[in-house]
Amino acid sequence: MINRRALAIGALGLLLAAPLLHSQGRSRYRDFQLGGNLASISALTGVAVSEAKTIHSRPAVMQESQWHRPFSSSDASVPQRDPVKQIVFSFYNDQLSKLVVDYDQDRTAGMTDADLVEAISTEYGAQLKTGARTGRGVVSRVEDESGTPVARWAGADYSVTLYRGYASGFRLIVASPRLEALARTADVQATRLDDREAPQREIARQKKETEDARASQEKSRLTNKAAFRP
Repeated sequence: MINRRALAIGALGLLLAAPLLHSQGRSRYRDFQLGGNLASISALTGVAVSEAKTIHSRPAVMQESQWHRPFSSSDASVPQRDPVKQIVFSFYNDQLSKLVVDYDQDRTAGMTDADLVEAISTEYGAQLKTGARTGRGVVSRVEDESGTPVARWAGADYSVTLYRGYASGFRLIVASPRLEALARTADVQATRLDDREAPQREIARQKKETEDARASQEKSRLTNKAAFRP
């Protein structure tokens, strides 16, 4: 009796956990796991960590790394018909919070919205109904510039939106709702700090320029004085 009860409880636990595990499997784009650090993404893309751009350093470290498909077709690691043209990776405190994936127009030419929705749904499940709330809040600049939303998919730990761009190209944004919420808050705070510190930074910049000019002039004076003959 005890063993049967334990087995029944275990089976019930697996059934309840299955949707969550399946959802967790969707918190990625291809091999890129949301929440992964810059080093792990760098290892997958081949883009050096040093090439990442720091957007803000406080109140949180926010970085971007950009991957472009090689122009040369000799790279055996890139499938010849892979439609991905470029990906921009966004990091919040060294955690991948968002991917912006742009597809090559030549490699999606003729494809309809329904074609892409069908393909993407095989990875992220059924799309959300039109008008369904995703908890995204205010639309960001990147989302606003991406074009017209075509379809959305979402789970507890992932949010996916397909856009048709103004030039008829397709873009996919894959994000972690939790990390993106933190990143947006940090971005607002960083902008506020930048505005507050702008006058001090301008004074410091002018002071440095004056000191650099004085040092350069002094160096020239000493060089010319040593070489000068009346």
